[in-house]
Amino acid sequence: MLTDFLQAPVMAPWPLFSLHLLLLFLLLPPLTRAHRFSVHNTSFNHLVLEPGQGTLYVGAVNHLFQLSPELKMEAVAVTGPVIDSPDCVPFHDLAECPQAQLTDNANQLLLVSSRAQELVACGQVRQGVCEKRSLGDVAQVLYQAEDPGDGQFVAANTPGVTTVGLVVPLPGRDLLLVARGLAGKLSAGVPPLTVRQLAGPQPFSSEGLGRLVVGDFSDYNNSYVGAFSDTHFAYFVFRRRGARAQAEYRSYVARVCLGDVNLYSYVEVPLACHGQGLIQAAFLAPDTLLGAFAAGTSQAQAALCAFPLADLDKSMEQARRLCYTTGGQGPSGMEEATVEYGVTSRCITLPPDSPESYPCGDEHTPSPIAGRRPLEAQPLLQLGQPISAVAALQADGHTIAFLGDTQGQLHKVFLNSSQSQIYHSQQVGPPGSAISPDLLVDNSGNHLYVLTAQQVDRILVAACPQFPNCTTCLQARDPLCGWCILQGRCTRRGECGRAAQPNQWLWSYEDNYCLHIQSLLPAQRPRQEQGQVTLSVPRLPTLAMDEYFHCAFGDYDSLAQVEGPHVVCVTPPGDQVPPNPPGSDHVTLPLALMFEDVVVAATTFSFYDCTAVQALEVAAPCRTCVGSLWRCHWCPQSSHCVYGEHCPEGEKTVYSAQEVDIQVRGPGTCPQVEGLASPQLVPVGWESHLALHIQNLHYFRGLPALYYCWLELPGKLQKLPAFLEETSKDSGLIHCQAQQFHPSMSQRELPVPIYVTRGESQRLDNAHDLHVTLYDCAVGHPDCSHCQAANGSLSCLWCGDGQPSCRYGPLCPPDTVEQLCPTPTIDVIEPLTGPPEGGLAITILGSNLGQAFNDVQNAVTVAGQPCNPDASLYRISARIVCVISPAPNGTAGPVQVAIKSRPPGISTQHFIYQDPVLLSLSPQWGPQSGGTQLTIHGQYLQTGGNIRAFVGDQPCLIQEPVCPEAIICHTMPQAEPGEAVVLVVFGHVERKLLTTPFRYTTNPQLVAAEPSVSFRGGGRLIRVRGIGLDVVWQPLLSVWLEDEDQVKALGGQGQDVNPRRNCGAPAADPQGCIQLESGLLQCSTLCSVNSSSLLLCRSPAVPDGAIPKRVFFALDNMQVDFASASGGQGFLYQPNPRLVPLSHEGLTHPYRLKPGHVLDVEGEGLNLGISKEEVRVHIGDGECLVKTLTLTHLYCEPPHHAPQPANGSGTLPQFVVQMGNVRLALGPVQYEAEPTMATFPVEAQVGLGLGATVLIAAVLLLTLMYRHKSKQALRDYQKVLVQLENLETGVGDQCRKEFTDLMTEMTDLTSDLEASGIPFLDYRTYAERAFFPGHGGCPLQPELEGPGEEDRCATMHQGLTQLSNLLNSKLFLLTLIHTLEEQPNFSQRDRCHVASLLSLALHSKLEYLTDILRTLLGDLAAHYVHRNPKLMLRRTETMVEKLLTNWLSICLYDFLKEVAGEPLYMLFRAIKYQVDKGPVDAVTGKAKRTLNDSHLLREDVEFRPLTLMALVRPESCGVAGNSEVQRMPARVLDIDTITQVKEKMLDQVYKGTPFSQRPSVHSLDLEWRSGLAGHLTLSDEDLTSVTQNHWKRLNTLQHYKVPDGATVVLIPQLHNGDTVSQRLGQTGCPSGENIPMLEDGDEGGVRLWHLVKATEESEGAKVRHSSLRERERERAGAKAIPEIYLTRLLSMKRTLQKFVDDTFQAILSVNRPVPIAVKYLFDFLDELAEKHGIEDPETLHIWKTNSLLLRFWVNALKNPQLIFDVRVSDNEDAILAVIAQTFIDSCMVSEHKVGRDSPVNKLLYAREIPRYKQMVEKYYADIHQSSPASYQEMNSALAELSGNYTSAPHCLEALRELYNHIHRYYDQIISALEEDPVAQKMQLACRLQQIAALVENKVTDL
Repeated sequence: MLTDFLQAPVMAPWPLFSLHLLLLFLLLPPLTRAHRFSVHNTSFNHLVLEPGQGTLYVGAVNHLFQLSPELKMEAVAVTGPVIDSPDCVPFHDLAECPQAQLTDNANQLLLVSSRAQELVACGQVRQGVCEKRSLGDVAQVLYQAEDPGDGQFVAANTPGVTTVGLVVPLPGRDLLLVARGLAGKLSAGVPPLTVRQLAGPQPFSSEGLGRLVVGDFSDYNNSYVGAFSDTHFAYFVFRRRGARAQAEYRSYVARVCLGDVNLYSYVEVPLACHGQGLIQAAFLAPDTLLGAFAAGTSQAQAALCAFPLADLDKSMEQARRLCYTTGGQGPSGMEEATVEYGVTSRCITLPPDSPESYPCGDEHTPSPIAGRRPLEAQPLLQLGQPISAVAALQADGHTIAFLGDTQGQLHKVFLNSSQSQIYHSQQVGPPGSAISPDLLVDNSGNHLYVLTAQQVDRILVAACPQFPNCTTCLQARDPLCGWCILQGRCTRRGECGRAAQPNQWLWSYEDNYCLHIQSLLPAQRPRQEQGQVTLSVPRLPTLAMDEYFHCAFGDYDSLAQVEGPHVVCVTPPGDQVPPNPPGSDHVTLPLALMFEDVVVAATTFSFYDCTAVQALEVAAPCRTCVGSLWRCHWCPQSSHCVYGEHCPEGEKTVYSAQEVDIQVRGPGTCPQVEGLASPQLVPVGWESHLALHIQNLHYFRGLPALYYCWLELPGKLQKLPAFLEETSKDSGLIHCQAQQFHPSMSQRELPVPIYVTRGESQRLDNAHDLHVTLYDCAVGHPDCSHCQAANGSLSCLWCGDGQPSCRYGPLCPPDTVEQLCPTPTIDVIEPLTGPPEGGLAITILGSNLGQAFNDVQNAVTVAGQPCNPDASLYRISARIVCVISPAPNGTAGPVQVAIKSRPPGISTQHFIYQDPVLLSLSPQWGPQSGGTQLTIHGQYLQTGGNIRAFVGDQPCLIQEPVCPEAIICHTMPQAEPGEAVVLVVFGHVERKLLTTPFRYTTNPQLVAAEPSVSFRGGGRLIRVRGIGLDVVWQPLLSVWLEDEDQVKALGGQGQDVNPRRNCGAPAADPQGCIQLESGLLQCSTLCSVNSSSLLLCRSPAVPDGAIPKRVFFALDNMQVDFASASGGQGFLYQPNPRLVPLSHEGLTHPYRLKPGHVLDVEGEGLNLGISKEEVRVHIGDGECLVKTLTLTHLYCEPPHHAPQPANGSGTLPQFVVQMGNVRLALGPVQYEAEPTMATFPVEAQVGLGLGATVLIAAVLLLTLMYRHKSKQALRDYQKVLVQLENLETGVGDQCRKEFTDLMTEMTDLTSDLEASGIPFLDYRTYAERAFFPGHGGCPLQPELEGPGEEDRCATMHQGLTQLSNLLNSKLFLLTLIHTLEEQPNFSQRDRCHVASLLSLALHSKLEYLTDILRTLLGDLAAHYVHRNPKLMLRRTETMVEKLLTNWLSICLYDFLKEVAGEPLYMLFRAIKYQVDKGPVDAVTGKAKRTLNDSHLLREDVEFRPLTLMALVRPESCGVAGNSEVQRMPARVLDIDTITQVKEKMLDQVYKGTPFSQRPSVHSLDLEWRSGLAGHLTLSDEDLTSVTQNHWKRLNTLQHYKVPDGATVVLIPQLHNGDTVSQRLGQTGCPSGENIPMLEDGDEGGVRLWHLVKATEESEGAKVRHSSLRERERERAGAKAIPEIYLTRLLSMKRTLQKFVDDTFQAILSVNRPVPIAVKYLFDFLDELAEKHGIEDPETLHIWKTNSLLLRFWVNALKNPQLIFDVRVSDNEDAILAVIAQTFIDSCMVSEHKVGRDSPVNKLLYAREIPRYKQMVEKYYADIHQSSPASYQEMNSALAELSGNYTSAPHCLEALRELYNHIHRYYDQIISALEEDPVAQKMQLACRLQQIAALVENKVTDL
């Protein structure tokens, strides 16, 4: 919004306009965020800083901004765009520079003059002239040259050419030094360097001041980088060619003395950064000139060089001395100095002291001097991006450089004597946006201002506070930052109060580490004991006498004692130490050494709890206690872990491993169980004795106790009594009581933990993990072989008693032990077949198959052939895997296994040797992407178990199972197309199919897919076009869906992507929905391959609620997204359509259908996912032909005779609509019998009923009055009724035919509307037609100046310009309006005309016009509120009402073009299309197809449509470059007049051409061509016209007998017919109005007629018929009773209903943003109502209706020629009038009632008007509830609209006509102005008199 306002052209006076802008900015929300300022769509150019207050000034394109140091906007000034041209000097009259155009004004130079408190701003326009503005308010202009001379052209007039400058303060005055490059053809006279004055009569002039004179500008086109100054000199850094003859560019720096106003002191020397390119940016730091140079081979890098200022001045002084004293020759005789720039001056020989005598030169010294020897420096730094800005700062004794690059990054560089390095880089501007050279440091040195084209940023020079701790502070390596220890923060050196003292401020370039606690003594303490801790802190800063450190243990604080580098602190008491965390034996607290509340150094300190230590390891409490990190000891007798020196008195102690002074310590000294003394393996069910070794028993000597063994069996803890056997002094054995174990075991071996206790609770430590292993021989040894193969240490034997099993040896009676195992048993053999070559591994499963591999190594035969077992795959007793030997084909037999001398085991299954054969392959080709399903046909293919298939080198994935006669596999991708041999491997045996190789083809390509939308029900036919589509095996159209409910529902089914099939079963259907591993649903349909270039797919059905994620084609292995195949158009699923049952009583009730009627089915979303051609509608077994399908209606033509019910369902046929997969049954249909009398529409029935009632009343009345004639009257009445019935029957078929024809023709309408664009009028024509309706196309024609009137016209123009300025006075304008309206002879037409003239004159100041409108509307409301407020704005009787109309026309133009224009134009085109399809009488103007009963052609006219072949040249259709004549079909009627034919042909030939650009129908003749020489010119009237009884009929195509398909051509007329249209065309101002139709004319008593003869009833000479009999005879002569044809109105209305609805919806919808003008107007009306206490909602409704809907939209509906470049015929106008009246009725508050007296036009829309009323009410309510339109938003929109009308001559003509009205009431207006005291002060009357004198060319007497 702000940007739109800022882009307004500079049209108003500067101070007033700037003040308005400033107020607007203050009301707007701030555009700046923290440390940033930007304005949308505005480019910034320059930035300067006012040194006193720190105010910033931004020079931008078309604007200047004034910012506070915090980047808050304080003021703004608009500087453009302006009418300008770089090729013209500043001008006042546009005629002086015809090539001038609206030009953006980029700021080229921005400088601050502190002494004068002025801002110097120079733009690119007006040849770079400058202006001075106030530093306090940048909007205030202090100086602006009205007529600048070429001496005041300062800046370059091209944005790409740099201008630099300096304000030089001299005693008593300031001067301006400006340097600029060459720009434009007018800049050749402006020197590259000039001295200009800032004050005096001609500011910015260089007259009398120094200029750098240049001989040839093209040789010295300097490109300036920057301008700098110190106390004595000004320096300019630039690039140019080295000399006139050199093409190589070099870098230079030039110097002049600050007080040298003549540039005598000018000296320049080359600059060179060793090995680098040209200088790109520079900055003058104290004592140093910093320069950024291009670097790298492509100059895409940068290098930074520093040139000491002393060396620079020395080099310049050397060049000056050589040019002054030695003629420029150096000591070596080479030229080292010269005079440059092609001037006549030369280096000379002056006295040696001349340089000192004339330090700044003089008239006689040579100038300008150029040194030849470059000043060279080595690069300090290399960067990867080009540098565009350099700045530097000296702070804290360091030099910091700031470099801005072309990608928007800012780099901070530390420059010192030893190194230069970037220590920080950050992205400031948008990526890719270069940082401007105006890189500024604020006055405090704390902030840096960075400018890019889009924004200004405020950056901290040193962001020390952002580093939270000492480590990050020092790691940042910021030379301005350091860590202030006692403040605990990262600061600048000056911010740390004790930085000068040692160890107080740490700097990263001197100090490598932060203050830290080096050591703690002790390192930890027990939590129960309070004591001292000594901290070692090196380099601890010294405190003052009254300052101290303190220690913080968590929340506990204690005073610290400092003893050198050591600090002593006291730990907290035990009750203040936090509890240990769960599962831990200690708590660790932060320990901080603090100064006041600042942490100086920190570490952690632990408090341990020995009691918690022993709980950590239950199995070894003593070892855990004494082996921990803490000084914990174990008391073995009491089993306690304690801290301190020893256990309680009388108890021995096991000392901690941390006690270094005690030798016997640590876990090894604990009383503990070392291990098992008995076997670890313990058999189940046998009594076993357990013994354990124990040591370190001396702690218990003399203390007797009981011992127990504990075993942790599954589910229980078993205690066994034990006794101690001492084997030595310090060790012994624990013997556990013998015990049998019977645990429930599922595994063969069970490890059971065991431990020993002294007593029942004092547990002895286990030295390590201690357990016994229980085992059961029966587990895991199911047969004899397994049992005998078990580990011998288990002593397992196979017992053969009642239930043979494997048992522990002693548990098996000796007589039941079996030494030999039973015969082997073979259960399963896999596979059962193998190839004759052998080599196939088969698997034999069974029992007792040997106890070791040696048993079976040579014991297996298969079908009598040896089989070689595989040792790695052998499983004892259970499995043998062996490789069969070769055997003849057909060999079969069992498998035998013979173990040692035992009888062999023989299988019941037989193994067969068979030879697999490959026979054929299908298909024989497929895409190289793979995925083709191959079927390999053959015999004995189910041979072996390990079958693999290959196509060439690529595996072909086999789909299980393999069948005896077919193998199905899927190909893999192949790198290149070509043939590949199919190979099948059976085990190790290969079979190849050499006769039919598989051919890989190139992948298919999809190039088009349509349509791209479907209902969710799916089933829509999708046509997919491409290349090579017939190679795809199974093309699918798939969609991925995200739907949790559907996934869960399908999860139970668990469909597999590749389900396992059965041999001989049909292939699985790939269609339907499956669940993917990702959780998505995939729904697919199988496409049919129509040809190699066409696939036919049906859209997959999508469950309700599922969200489509991806729609794609699966072409075997290829997946192609639908969008890729359709050219970027994604596939869209629309909700399923909904249809209303045919019968309103429900689905079960039959719908009564009259034969011949078209069925209209209502619904929602009918055409969102299908076209009418795809919809199938059935009535029983018959089809109802779909004629039209819209969003809400389906029209179909049913069979003429009742069809039979489908499939015998019911007695009546069902009405079924099929849309893809969506099938909707809408109920039964019952055909009515053909009636003897046709039915009427409701309206006609009402009319006939009323007519009959009137007739009956008349008969009764006649009966009462004339009893004697009663019988005769009754007979007459009955005769009329019979006649009515007969006529009604006669036209019934015709009504049905008309309606059917109309509905059929509607199908072609949409394509016709899309073919041509919308011919909107340009804004100027639209505005003039809206402002001045009825004035033709040129309401304001500028008067042509006669000879000798130039002076008078110039004077009058001056007066009119002053009148335009006077209109800017609100008081004058309101007084003028009120005075004019008070005049009695100031008509309503005059009021409207003056209001439109004011609208045009004030168009460029729409904010001001809106303010006037608000004031006048307020006055109007005050006027009506005391009378009848409902009458306000009802008509256009006052100027304010016409102003409101014009204001709405201006504000709603964009809304018309973007939203409402399209449906309005489509409505107009639909009307025109329908009218032209039927006959139209060219004389009476009546038509068969209309909505207006007064324009209805009631007679039956026979006609026939024709299609003529029109010969058209290509340029007529907009095709250039081809002279060949084209044939174009043109649809006409055989009864059209010749003029009507020409009009229809022009409409079709020039379909896309605006009406004003088409040839006139009256300038062309129609020529019928037949054969080679048959040319006949057709016309409405000629000698062949038929004249009969004084009636001449206009010629038609039927008259000339023109056949269907005849060739015609439009040719220019050869004679000059003086027609109305020709005369209009000669003026050059198309009126846009209708050309009147032919009227009845008398040509010697002959009258014209076309279709019907005009009635003669209107002639008053006719005798009135008085008798009923005579009237009856007259009616009998008529062809038909007119009311019967009113059905045509209903048919037309129904046809156009969709377009009427769309238009009303566009006008009354708030789905799109409501135009801000409408919201603003309605809010203002709400304010007026609230102000005047009007609470009646009806009144407010009327105000809004009168102000917008009736005032603007009704006019737009009735007159489309006000918006579009079209011609509106009388018939179209009459139809639009009916629609507009319907819109008016919809806006009325009163209830819409119709009755017998209602006009037919109102009856037509009686049913729709209540719905439209609801739309109007909702429209008002929605606007009322929307957010208010602010004054600023409205003004911003108005400012954008203000520039739309730019016709200066027409605005001047509007002022001239306005003055004519002022002149009529001149005295009254003067009197009114003189009576107003405020107007007197403003001298408004005097100003008007002066205007009158200028306009009327009179001398005023003032």
